[in-house]
Amino acid sequence: MESKSGIIAPANHPTAPRTRNLLGRLPKSISRWLGYRPTAPPPSPNYVIWIWSFIGAFCGLSIVQALFSRTPHFIEKGVPPIIASYGASAVLIYGVLDGPLAQPRALVGGHFVGALIGTCISKLFGLLSEEKFEEVRWVAASLACATAIVVMQMTATTHPPAGATAFLPLLDPSIRAMSWYYLPVILLTSIVCLAVALLLNNIQRRYPVFWVAPVVMPPPPPSQPNTVGDTTPNSYDGAPGSAEIRRPPIAWGTSATPTLTSTLDVNNMKKDRSPSRDRRSESAVSLAMA
Repeated sequence: MESKSGIIAPANHPTAPRTRNLLGRLPKSISRWLGYRPTAPPPSPNYVIWIWSFIGAFCGLSIVQALFSRTPHFIEKGVPPIIASYGASAVLIYGVLDGPLAQPRALVGGHFVGALIGTCISKLFGLLSEEKFEEVRWVAASLACATAIVVMQMTATTHPPAGATAFLPLLDPSIRAMSWYYLPVILLTSIVCLAVALLLNNIQRRYPVFWVAPVVMPPPPPSQPNTVGDTTPNSYDGAPGSAEIRRPPIAWGTSATPTLTSTLDVNNMKKDRSPSRDRRSESAVSLAMA
């Protein structure tokens, strides 16, 4: 795989797209609900996308809120009905299914990274006094979001709503009071949203496009050589992929084109003309004039 810098990554590189899908070995009744299709499905009509986006977002967010607001254990722990950043995640996993930022790796990994970074920085700045913490809260929140972005980029789990997940332990007192319990709550919320997406998005659409890394089809066979003209890389401007078309060689000796040998013979006949023949021609011309 060729990277942005032009360096071709080997096939075993972790960021290189895979050409085999292990989900294809599972029964069709199982692999379908995990997003596997033997061929790329046709694009869905707009009304299908609108209907299932509404149903998916409504069901996913409702189940999460019912879970955390109706379970006594979570009520005792002071867990809010839903983490606000999952409203933005619903837009991606139920409405923009094909986007790389909406895939399970980004959803689960991105939110967990954001929660972990936010909680760690909250604990670090929590060593200050309460008054001092309030003064530098804005610095801590900015640092948490910026650090989470970089860690998500390093782990290939970039998920934009996870930036808000990193913010919340510094800005929301109820989330800060949860301390490390914030991490399992984030994991459970991600898993519930993902389960609803797998169930509803695969009825008439396809989700996910990939789980860990993109799966691509094998490259097509090389094209046949051009029989009309030969193409070679352009040596003048050096632009990659540019080419110039060479004209086919001239067919010397055909009836349409004078042969090279006949042209040379005419020139030799002119050069081999003897001086005596030239004198006779001059004398004939002078007698005619007289």
